[in-house]
Amino acid sequence: MEITTMKEAGKSTTAGARFGGDEDRWAAIVHRDTRADGVFYYSVRTTGVYCRPSCASRLARRENVQFHPSTTDAEARGFRPCKRCRPNEPSLQARRAEAIARACKLIEDEESPDFDAIARLVGMSRFHFGRVFRSIAGLSPKAYALAHRASRVRDQLKKSASVTDAIYEAGFNSNGRFYATSDRMLGMTPSDFREGGPNTEIRFAIGETSLGSVLVAASEKGVCAILFGEDPRALAEDLQERFPKAHLVGGDRSFERWVAKVVGFVEAPRLGLDLPLDIRGTVFQRRVWKALQEIPIGSTLSYSDVARKVGAPGSARAVAQACAANRLAVAIPCHRVVKNDGGLSGYRWGVERKKALLEREAMLGR
Repeated sequence: MEITTMKEAGKSTTAGARFGGDEDRWAAIVHRDTRADGVFYYSVRTTGVYCRPSCASRLARRENVQFHPSTTDAEARGFRPCKRCRPNEPSLQARRAEAIARACKLIEDEESPDFDAIARLVGMSRFHFGRVFRSIAGLSPKAYALAHRASRVRDQLKKSASVTDAIYEAGFNSNGRFYATSDRMLGMTPSDFREGGPNTEIRFAIGETSLGSVLVAASEKGVCAILFGEDPRALAEDLQERFPKAHLVGGDRSFERWVAKVVGFVEAPRLGLDLPLDIRGTVFQRRVWKALQEIPIGSTLSYSDVARKVGAPGSARAVAQACAANRLAVAIPCHRVVKNDGGLSGYRWGVERKKALLEREAMLGR
């Protein structure tokens, strides 16, 4: 299971530092900042209750408010829990994350999930379920089901004796049902995937930037690789290793316009980058990559921030691994993810390139 429940006691040290002072804590209460939930609690002397920072109750006067590190401390001082935000119970976000984790398990266990029934089982309407699922998992329930099944099929194709065995071992009850969606799942036929893409044509071209050579490759679905390097030949060999039996062809003049877009973005990020993408990865990787695409140019997030954004606050290390697995440099901007202290960590294409990309994007805000 890749979605984990959010533990109030497991807030990162970064969050603790962010709300370490009384002024910051009061600001969190004024703005009902959910990031402060679980980091501290506050009580109101005139009402005798204590709340979460995000409580929607009417704002108390500052002189009547005091802060507490835990619910135990607040109750030891004679305050009772607010009936509105229920600070002594799991937070709304934690309850939702737990419900979606349960829903994911139900989806994974069914070949054709009944999303209406699953929504009822986790206590939500279908509309509300879809909205909450998307906010926590980063994709719709239907997309999650497809991505999970695709991941299982890819794994089975690598180790099963035949394509048919892989289909059934991945949980499909019929070949026909699988082949109806196999192209979307794998980007090619299952036999081609199993054999390294022998019937797959991948166009590619290599351009030059101030940060070195860049290879752009695309299947018929869209751009499937953007790779940085010093040696153009090594970049082509890297692509060939990914699809050892695919037919690699040089891009024509229209394709080279895509390469020009990538080169232009590297040199001048303000130009933006709008390309059709062929994104392949596990369910968790796709959630992380989608979150990275939502980071604005000129901004950064920590690995812990991204983990919380995808609804898995304890998975910072897994987020880092997803960043390392990214093969679409700049299109999926893993360079915008930094350490909790703001420092630069490893980057698939070199820390110096990461630093240069961030410096260029930071110029846009000046």
